Amino acid sequence: MQIDFHHGTTYVVARLAGFSQAEADIVAYSAQYVDDAISRGTVHFDNKAMYSRINSAHKMIDKRNAKELANHLVWIPFHFLPGNGDKKAGENPRGEFIEKIVCVHNSHIARDMVRNTIEEKGKAYGLHRLGVAMHVFADTYAHEGFAGVLHPVNEVENANEISDSRVFGSCLKTLLLEVMDDTIPPLGHGRANVLPDMPFLEWEYKNHKNETVRRNNTDLFCDAADEMCKAMQRYRFGDPDAQVDGIALGDMEKIRKLFLRHPDKDGNKRHVIWLHAIRDGYFSFGGEDVAYTAKGKSSWKEQAIGSSFDMRVHSYNENFLTSNWKLFHDALQAHRFHVIHDLLPRYSICAA
Repeated sequence: MQIDFHHGTTYVVARLAGFSQAEADIVAYSAQYVDDAISRGTVHFDNKAMYSRINSAHKMIDKRNAKELANHLVWIPFHFLPGNGDKKAGENPRGEFIEKIVCVHNSHIARDMVRNTIEEKGKAYGLHRLGVAMHVFADTYAHEGFAGVLHPVNEVENANEISDSRVFGSCLKTLLLEVMDDTIPPLGHGRANVLPDMPFLEWEYKNHKNETVRRNNTDLFCDAADEMCKAMQRYRFGDPDAQVDGIALGDMEKIRKLFLRHPDKDGNKRHVIWLHAIRDGYFSFGGEDVAYTAKGKSSWKEQAIGSSFDMRVHSYNENFLTSNWKLFHDALQAHRFHVIHDLLPRYSICAA
């Protein structure tokens, strides 16, 4: 998924779940920042304070993608959560170990991840961790059938649009997809290009088993939004088992229309449409101004350490410990530790 869903849709869903505008802003910013937090290492301050952070992403064209440990520490916990073949803890899917780490939407592992996020909501970084979890949970829908490692399980052949958006329907673009099929490493959905991330698209491809897989992204993304709303409603109640309603029919119809109304490959352009819809009061919670900036003066990073870029030494800000950027990075570390060291081992999955 891209910024239109991870920020725009997540903000809308958070407001529909009952969060305040300020709370929804934290959840949505955190959800999108998972894709933009590509720096890691120690931040040094002029008063000798230090802060060590991890990264939750690196771009597809990045030498770190060829390193198995980097994949285990980034793609597996933050983007391609293993699905264990949709089996419960203690059970195994048929086949080799790789089948355990293929992503499955709304899997038992994904639901257990959300459960722990709710149980740990009292932390100072609780809302930030909820945003991180919502990114990962949403990605289980878009990334289903793929794994966050370099492996033939991620093979894609004959990827093609079967809806009528005309964004990917030409013979030329089909040819380009086939060329990428052979040049992009089989990591995640790289060989499917951006097809899994397009909210308006219905498409199909041949997987590593030579099976035809057909996807209706709009249906998947709507289902993801509804399940995210239920998760956020349970978070507000502090009860991972609470009976909740999810998104009301009227708002769900509007979400679906936004997914379908603007077929464009550029997620940033689609994101602008979401921000305008939110501003204009398209949804039941009314009109609100919301924005997202990964870099620059209004970014969390610059507000926390004085610059959007990493420098040898930063000037220490007395509000650093309570800054959204620091709390987001605390949430990343808490999330990854839980997934790698607590959650996945319960399903007999060893990752990093």
